[in-house]
Amino acid sequence: MTSLTEYMKSRRSALSMTLEEPGPSSAEINTILEIASRVPDHGKLAPWRFVLWTPEARKNMHGKLTDLLKSKPEMEDAAKKQQGTDKLLHAPCVLGVISTAQEHPKIPIWEQHLSTGAVCMNALIAANSLGYEAQWLTAWYVYEHDADEILGLDEGERVAGILHVGSSPVSKNERPRPDIDSLFTIRES
Repeated sequence: MTSLTEYMKSRRSALSMTLEEPGPSSAEINTILEIASRVPDHGKLAPWRFVLWTPEARKNMHGKLTDLLKSKPEMEDAAKKQQGTDKLLHAPCVLGVISTAQEHPKIPIWEQHLSTGAVCMNALIAANSLGYEAQWLTAWYVYEHDADEILGLDEGERVAGILHVGSSPVSKNERPRPDIDSLFTIRES
């Protein structure tokens, strides 16, 4: 087996709360985005965009999202949602992958979303290829329309992934994986 095969068979995300400096340089971020964009993209639409949220921007977003959460006392699990918000502050590099999917005469929105998801996965692999640890997350606020302006989203955009990238001194534990035999069939007719 090749080293790429071995890597893919053992790939595991680091927990965002363990990520610390050093993070990727500007040139390495560009490499991550270049690799991330090399995905199946029916119609060559590039139905995504990227945003690098600087530490100052994340601190600002964190405050506004915390205020938004407090303004919605009807939200369940507010403490857990706050923990999700707090994750914005930890990694040295946080990239948003924004789905810009829209109606198209030939390319279904579903395919555009799948392509954007592939971008997120490629970004994780790209970060690892540069020697960094990474985690792809979402949180309550990516599903909350009232947070769109805080996140800098344009009309119709959605956050597909928040990629936390950095270095981690914490070893990663394996987690249970799906039983492939229970998920695989061969159709002969």
